[in-house]
Amino acid sequence: MAERARLLLLGGTSEAVALAGRAAPDPRLVVISSLAGLTRKPAKLPGPVRVGGFGGTDGLVRFLRDERIDLLVDATHPFAATMSKHAAAACAEAGVPRLMVVRPPWQARPGDIWLVAENVVAAAATLERCARRAFLTTGRRDIPAFADLAEVWFLVRLIEPADRPLPLARHQVVVGRPPFTEADEIALLQAHEIDAVVAKNSGGELTYGKIAAARRLGLPVVMVRRPAATPGAAVASVAEALAWIDNHLD
Repeated sequence: MAERARLLLLGGTSEAVALAGRAAPDPRLVVISSLAGLTRKPAKLPGPVRVGGFGGTDGLVRFLRDERIDLLVDATHPFAATMSKHAAAACAEAGVPRLMVVRPPWQARPGDIWLVAENVVAAAATLERCARRAFLTTGRRDIPAFADLAEVWFLVRLIEPADRPLPLARHQVVVGRPPFTEADEIALLQAHEIDAVVAKNSGGELTYGKIAAARRLGLPVVMVRRPAATPGAAVASVAEALAWIDNHLD
């Protein structure tokens, strides 16, 4: 291993931000963070940051070799399945140890009304049968799946203002970054007379407020099931990821 180990951190999540902040000061490491570029103003990260795709598995293999990457930690979003598959294949080809940081999914609790959908297309079909005013929180890239629901009014939450009109017949956009509290989410749902929530099962505490709020108000949640995790070594916390990195530096 090089004098200072070179760690590629696939980020975009709160776990990735926390991990970069705690790993970067380690004098044994050079931490390179990689972001997909979906937001114009991502969180500030220490050390080198690259933005954009790698060009599939082959492109990532080239990057790993060109940049002499010693370790890779995949802390991407639980729904970034394609990136995780590319990372698994690239690390196998390049011989780079890989770890995934996978936050646990939410579990239904007493009082929850979850209508589980396999994907956003199925979620749209389910929503059409159960709602007239929906709170849509799946992210900008999934909005087209709901474009045909002309009878449904949407309250759409985005991290940043949209740079082009949304393909929804009737909607309003609210911009905000997590964390979102249960109390604030209740107030938002009530103010807009929402009768259903659409969410991905991302897990974590930062966006759980809408799930708790829906439960408190007795509203259904159309919950998009997360894709199966890519096989490989995985942990559920930043602390465990730091321990894995430390073990590889010994």
